[in-house]
Amino acid sequence: MFSVQVVFFKLLMLVMKVVLKFIPDARPTVFSGEGSAVKLAQTIGHFGHKKVLVVTDAMLVKLGVIDPVIEGLKARGIEPVIYDGIQPDPTFSVVEEGLKRLRSEGCDSVLAIGGGSSMDAAKVMALAASNQRPPQDFEGKFVAKKPALPLFAIPTTAGTGSEVTAAAVISDTEENAKKLVMDPKIVPLAAALDPTLMAGLPPQITAATGMDALTHAIEAYISRLATDETDAYARAATRMIINNLETAYEDGGNMAAREAMALGSFYAGMAFTRAFVGYVHAIAHQFGGLYHTPHGLANAVVLPHVLEYSKDHINSRLADLALECELGQPGESESQLAQKFIDKVWAMNQAMGIPRTLDALKREDIPTITKAALFEAHFTYPVPKYMDKQQCQTLLNNLLTA
Repeated sequence: MFSVQVVFFKLLMLVMKVVLKFIPDARPTVFSGEGSAVKLAQTIGHFGHKKVLVVTDAMLVKLGVIDPVIEGLKARGIEPVIYDGIQPDPTFSVVEEGLKRLRSEGCDSVLAIGGGSSMDAAKVMALAASNQRPPQDFEGKFVAKKPALPLFAIPTTAGTGSEVTAAAVISDTEENAKKLVMDPKIVPLAAALDPTLMAGLPPQITAATGMDALTHAIEAYISRLATDETDAYARAATRMIINNLETAYEDGGNMAAREAMALGSFYAGMAFTRAFVGYVHAIAHQFGGLYHTPHGLANAVVLPHVLEYSKDHINSRLADLALECELGQPGESESQLAQKFIDKVWAMNQAMGIPRTLDALKREDIPTITKAALFEAHFTYPVPKYMDKQQCQTLLNNLLTA
């Protein structure tokens, strides 16, 4: 029976591949390097905007991280309206609060400053504002009729790649699940990759968000929807992250490593926005919805387990990445190179204190997680090797702490 389902899922992915050719390939203008955040703030004025909703979190405001950007906006005659109610895994109620502020203040644009949570929330606010509908209405793919309100992004973590993607993830507290909004209309008009805003990021957040970006790159590279273009971005991202993440983790003030991570995260976003992701994200999303596990950490924990499961179908692809990252020699077999790459992922997790298992995971929740993860993966993602219910439960059992 499962083999028949696999044929159906593969046909579904073929249809998606054809459909994607007709979807506009929206991409932001990118400013990169130290001081680029202020340049972006100044550039917003060129678009003629007068009042911008700045979507961020209270800690970034308290630490003064956003101050140079705010001053840059004011210098161009733009009035900033700060909404700092963003929390990790933002809910629809958080988005609605920001939307109320946007409307009451009469903002004509949105600027997200922060991690993936701020950018995802800002995307849905901008989309709901222009379409004059509740945020919940945009769950799914290509639902909106009108473009989002003009949107700009300044990431303060090198991880989600949300500044370039056509996706946003919002938590539904009633269902304890994460809801996906996917539409090229929410790709920001412009983004700034400024390493100075990432210098004070704590080591553990640096590690988790960096492994999140690595997951994007790897899952895009092993995707059935991968193209020559997404492969180029994925290879570059993988190399930059593997060569720089541990340095950024150990020395947060290393601007060269921080900038490489910012670019690597961006390239990974460019790769997976077209090639999509896979089982790592499908499982990690359930951990986030059920246990509120930070998305980057969930991806980091799950990634090597999924690679071990899939390796017999992706040896050649992982071998490519191993050679790209100089983890082996051209004369070695594909299986040897692939295992060296997987071993590197395990080693990076260990070096940065990321566990092999998830403490929050409960044995009694595994059937529920399995059902939701497989549904998400099989109807959304072009995974290279399909797993059935028993295989997924076995993988999840390996993630149990006790």
